[in-house]
Amino acid sequence: MNMPTGAAAASKASAARIEAQDLALLEHLRHHRRGHRRSGRAPRHLPDQPPSLGEQIADRVAAVVGSWRFIVIQSALIVGWISWNLSQGGSGWDPYPFILLNLVLSFQAAYTAPAIMMSQNRQAQIDRLHAANDYEVNVKAELEIELLHEKIDLLREQEIKALTDLVDRLVRRLEPTPPAAQETSS
Repeated sequence: MNMPTGAAAASKASAARIEAQDLALLEHLRHHRRGHRRSGRAPRHLPDQPPSLGEQIADRVAAVVGSWRFIVIQSALIVGWISWNLSQGGSGWDPYPFILLNLVLSFQAAYTAPAIMMSQNRQAQIDRLHAANDYEVNVKAELEIELLHEKIDLLREQEIKALTDLVDRLVRRLEPTPPAAQETSS
């Protein structure tokens, strides 16, 4: 249970060095978090400026194209287009093999795909900032918990030492005095 004095000193020195690094990091994170609360500006995990017009349009296009409402409406329009042109025989505006429909759908895909990609890239950037912030908060919480554990361990050690000292004093009081000591006292 007792470590040799050289190993104990090395262990304490290593723990103190790590502890000092952790405490410095913890103080930095505390200062950083307080700065966000005091400044009133957006934290680092949120974009500093509102989205541009192009980004807003890309977000709206992605929201519309990525909805069931759009899929149902587009499917109904395609079925209606094909049905009407088939019912007209060869005189419809887009007879079978529906080349004009194919052109319209290709045109739609050519413009919606880049808009969706732009929206996804912007959301990925925001997600990366959120993840970095979450990591920072988690590290701070971990260091705070370690600090609390350290304080509790220190209190426990002090309590155990006080109890051990008290037991030692009680044992000394209860120990019978040696006979030679009793003769001199009589």
